[in-house]
Parts: sequence; C-alpha cells; structure tokens
Amino acid sequence: MSETTMRAIVQDEFGGPEVLKLVRIPKPEPLPTEVLVRVHAAGINPVDWKTRAGSGMAGVLGAPPFVLGWDVSGVVEAVGFGVTTLEVGDEVYGMPWFPRAANGYSEYVTAPARQFARKPETATHEQAAAVPLAALTAWQALVDTAKVQAGQRVLVHAAAGGVGHFAVQLAKHAGAHVVATASAGRHEWLREIGADEVIDYTAVRFEDAVQDLDVVIDLVGDAHDKTSLRSVQTLRPGGLLVAIPAGVSPELAEAAAERGVRVTPFLVEPDGPALAAIAGLIDAGHVAVEVEAVFPLEQAGEAHVRGEAGRSRGKLVLRIAG
Repeated sequence: MSETTMRAIVQDEFGGPEVLKLVRIPKPEPLPTEVLVRVHAAGINPVDWKTRAGSGMAGVLGAPPFVLGWDVSGVVEAVGFGVTTLEVGDEVYGMPWFPRAANGYSEYVTAPARQFARKPETATHEQAAAVPLAALTAWQALVDTAKVQAGQRVLVHAAAGGVGHFAVQLAKHAGAHVVATASAGRHEWLREIGADEVIDYTAVRFEDAVQDLDVVIDLVGDAHDKTSLRSVQTLRPGGLLVAIPAGVSPELAEAAAERGVRVTPFLVEPDGPALAAIAGLIDAGHVAVEVEAVFPLEQAGEAHVRGEAGRSRGKLVLRIAG
C-alpha cells in the first residue's frame, strides 16, 4: 500500500448512488495551521446525497469529480506549522470546510485545526462522526440564532432525524417546552430523549395541534406539504421560524410579515468551540447520539440508498478505519 495515496469514495458525475466509486487518490498534506486527521468514521447527511445528485452543495463544489462528506471522527496524524490547539495522537471530530469540499469519505482529511474539537470521550468514532453537522445545525439554530430560553415553547419538525434528535435534546437542556413532529413509531423514543409533546404529522395537521410557539425549527421546508408556511400559523407574535432546508421564499416572508412573526434562513458553519461544548454535553449524559446503522466505506452507495428512503432514526455512518 502506497504511503502517498489513500482510499476514497469519488464520483465522476452527478447521479444516483451508483456513481459513488471506491478508488485511490493522493493523500493530503497539512498546510500551516492545519492538521492531518486519519479518519476512523464519516457521518452521512442529507446534503451528501443531494449534492451527489446535483443539488445540495453542488453549486459550491462545482462539477465532479469530487469526494463527498463533511462529518469526520479520527486521530490527528500530523500537524502543520502554527498549530497550538491539537497534537499528534489526539482523537478529534469535526465538520471541516463546509460548504466547501472536506473529502470526508476518505481515509485522511486536512483542515484548519480550530475547525476540529476533541471528540467526546464517551463516544466511539462511529458515534462521534454522527454528531458534527447535525448537532452544529441544531446548536447554531437554537443557541446562536433563536437564543432559546428556559420556559419558551419550541417546535422541532422531523424530530426523529439527525438534526431533529439533537434539536430536541438541546432545546430541552435549555429548559424549553419541546414539541416534536414525527411518525407514530418514533413517539416513545422522542419522549425518552426530551420531547414534552409529540405530534403524528401523518394523522393530524400540526398547526391544528399546537399554537403560541416561540420558536419553530423547520427541518422539512415548503417542498413537503408547505410545512414552512403552515408553521407560521403556530407562532406567537414576534416568534421565530428558522427555515433550514430551503431558506425563505418571498411567499414565506410575506406570510410571516402578515402574521407579525420573524423568519430567517440558515446554513450551518464549522465551529470548533461549539463542538467542544457539545462534546461536554454528550460526556455529561445530557445529549445522546443515535446511530441507526454503520456501513463500511465501500458500501457508501448502499448507505445513500438507506438515507434517501427517509426513514432513518438518527444518523447513518461510514466506518473507514478500525
């Protein structure tokens, strides 16, 4: 095996899961302020399969070939000049470079040291790899954007998914009253992790079941049954809708203005300090990580098929190194 190359999942064209191919590509070298991380596991997110098909972050990455993946957990193998926060041998996790290419579906990644944090001590690499993009999305939406306070009422759509199950737990940890939408089979689990109320969106219209909310974390968007527009009806005057999947359309902005509520688009960004705080919550037992399935790297395509089916509880992960 060459020391200058590594295994990676590369796609040479946009398309279905079959375009994901296991090949060898050059191993990266860390620049000043960067670290080289040997990746033990990589998380899979909806943005991955959307980008693979030509939407998602395809406009940022440009035309293939490229390597998907942003969530990684692994071990620092080398440090560039100027790195002071991490050392060789440190176990770290992160969501480097997003939305630019991070090459997470590969054996090694390089990125600025401060885009990583030490992984939770109580988590395996597979569990840690499931955290960054999803938990940072929840953290930045709830803590940084909505500034959720104790006693507020928060609705989380798609609560059983990757971002959703972290949002439920983080909102509960902040002292909020948490309402979650999910299919009936997920209700018991969501109550176990902190939801105070759970709405079966397949059986009732959520806007008929809940009102007077302070914050809505919308992880669905208007493409599915006008979820964002309908969510506006659930907010109290001055309440906030964080529109994560597709941003704020003119129609949504107009509806929010008419009702006297706020609405904001959102895109997650790398955040080492927030990852350190999240690791602390995981180690303290305040936040649990749900991994539904782990696939070997060469089965990335099969993992995408599973994810695109839209029925995963928590996250899907690729195992890259033992």
